[in-house]
Amino acid sequence: MRAKSFLLPLILGCLSALNLSSMAQVKPRENAQPQQPQTKPTPGEAGKYSGPGSCASSNCHGGVQPKGLVRIAQNEYSIWAAQDKHSRAYTVLSNPVSLRIGKILGLEQAPNKSDKCLVCHALNVRSDQRAQTFQSIDDGVSCESCHGPAVGWLGPHTLKNWTHEQSLKLGMYDTRDLAKRTDRCLTCHLGTQEKEVDHTMIAAGHPDLTFELESFSSVMPRHWRPTPGANPWLSVQELAIGQTVQLREALHRLDRRASGPNWPEYSEYECFACHHSLTKPEASWRQAQGYDGRLPGAPVWNPARYAVFRHIAEAVDPSTAKQLVAALDKIEALSGKPGVGDQVAAQAKSAAELADRIAQRVQAQPYDQALTVRLLQSIAGDAVMISGQGERSAEQAAMALDSLSLAYSRNEKVANQQELRAAIDNLFQQLQSPSAYNAPRFAAQMQKVGTLLPRTQALSLTDVE
Repeated sequence: MRAKSFLLPLILGCLSALNLSSMAQVKPRENAQPQQPQTKPTPGEAGKYSGPGSCASSNCHGGVQPKGLVRIAQNEYSIWAAQDKHSRAYTVLSNPVSLRIGKILGLEQAPNKSDKCLVCHALNVRSDQRAQTFQSIDDGVSCESCHGPAVGWLGPHTLKNWTHEQSLKLGMYDTRDLAKRTDRCLTCHLGTQEKEVDHTMIAAGHPDLTFELESFSSVMPRHWRPTPGANPWLSVQELAIGQTVQLREALHRLDRRASGPNWPEYSEYECFACHHSLTKPEASWRQAQGYDGRLPGAPVWNPARYAVFRHIAEAVDPSTAKQLVAALDKIEALSGKPGVGDQVAAQAKSAAELADRIAQRVQAQPYDQALTVRLLQSIAGDAVMISGQGERSAEQAAMALDSLSLAYSRNEKVANQQELRAAIDNLFQQLQSPSAYNAPRFAAQMQKVGTLLPRTQALSLTDVE
């Protein structure tokens, strides 16, 4: 069983003001009226958003019990409505914390009416994009937020022999493609030019944005089944692609921000490099570690974006990974210096191109037991470096070790599974109070996890291709 109780505070940070204790006993939304899809869209309606009620019928996706003999379980809407925090992303905008954030930011409207908030907390599309069936935005981040405007394909996709590719041509977003799925998630979980969570918003009370595709998908929880014949190591691929696309898009964001008028943008740095508990100098692991050639106290670009990724890159494309690590080192060196925004932007743009090249290799890479074990050992073996990069990097390592070890145990027998799970759970326990994070203690626990991992001969993938 995954370390869910420890993952939740990390994964649900963007909705942190919700009442987590109510998660397991939530009934489906009462205001979404089930509607039967038409096999042909109303003239002029194709490409518009129908609203989640169009998916809520029990013979569509609103069933209580999953269908057992087909890939589409037909209870996807019910899982989303009852268990997924996305369905309550709009509701959270009315709680006291959100209202206070709005007041601090000086929003002209309440958060549940402000486009600044609704752009991510609801399916807040323009009125001319809403079909006649579209009821309201208070269903939060609903079906079409991820799957795209449904009117064109909603009815036809229920027909026998209708293909996924036909739906894509009519406006469905391809969430089966893991890179595209990650892109979709990151529009809010990382941000775009139009969807921005900056240091001002974080200072006002909005959670910092963190993400890891496989872990976040698991805790949602998933409301879909794998496609027929899917690789049993699919979750390893999900982790790898998610990490790669996240770094690429983070570099694009860094490029935008560093070339803009408000650089430095402090949300690009590791939060707890500054916002941490102060101790006596003799007890400070940060001062004992030193500042590695930079001015003491100067921040660096958040290394959590590549703490785990670099291990994936080195396994899949060692040559490009070496170039990318060199580029990231330059970004680190520049990011804490004043007046060099243009240089940071140029390095970020160049590094994003390298990350995209690796992304293509990661997508084409076969995933199996050997690669899973190699990644486990490589990440755990980098305990001191990752831990020393800060709490956010430690989070990424904990989530990656959790995901990879579970993928291994689903496919292979693990004699010490209970002991291994307990050791990984302890990693998450150490992240419960981020400002009190202790790198040497976390590194020691990562090393303990490393001693419990399965072993295999470590070969470069290029050696076996």
